[in-house]
Amino acid sequence: MSRYRAPQPKASPYITAHGYDVLDQELKQIWIRRAEVTKALSAAAAEGDRSENAEYIYRKKELREIDRRIRYLQKRLPELTIVKEQPADAKRVYFGAWVTLENDAGEEFCYRIVGADEIDHNSHYISMDAPLARTLMRKALDEDFNVVTPKGTLHYAIIAITYDAPQQ
Repeated sequence: MSRYRAPQPKASPYITAHGYDVLDQELKQIWIRRAEVTKALSAAAAEGDRSENAEYIYRKKELREIDRRIRYLQKRLPELTIVKEQPADAKRVYFGAWVTLENDAGEEFCYRIVGADEIDHNSHYISMDAPLARTLMRKALDEDFNVVTPKGTLHYAIIAITYDAPQQ
């Protein structure tokens, strides 16, 4: 029996200018890190028996992970479309919007809708491919909506939409 896994669907190719800069900076930093790991790997390889050399084995694994990330970033960055301008109708939710939601219990949540490649940089970012973001798209201020989640259906109301970072 094989362990075949179907490839994941392609994420949306959109990204904010800030998100693109973060990924580009990561690529530059990872090349610097790769040079350091390569030096350490060479030193570990010079110690002799590689089969029992923990430092050598660890550095080889680390280098594989770095190379995998470099390949991903080099392939992904040219595919991305940087979204810089605000939409014509700023009273509706589109890519890059900061949306403040209120649930039935009166709790408020603030999220920014961004590309899938930048969600791990900030806990208030959600991918435009996420169910909540897809439901939010093109909704207007003061609209109520439901989102089906594994925990059940959640009810929200949109209480604010802005395309500039909200004041904390």
